Amino acid sequence: MKCYICSEKGVERDAIAVCIVCGMGVCREHLIREEMSVAEIFDWGIKREEIVYPKSCPRILCPYCYEALVVQKARK
Repeated sequence: MKCYICSEKGVERDAIAVCIVCGMGVCREHLIREEMSVAEIFDWGIKREEIVYPKSCPRILCPYCYEALVVQKARK
């Protein structure tokens, strides 16, 4: 698989990851790796309790999905 963004620019570079949102193959230059916290919410009937686990889960995004999901959210 080749990097989609590089191929748009006429460069042939192997993809090393896949965006978890759109499935686009991306090279090391174009991937954005983020740590995503892992939490569970328990509804005990009287109150809700959120437990955030100490380990995070990595996620890989392409620049387009990163812009749509993370940057736009931060601007609000």
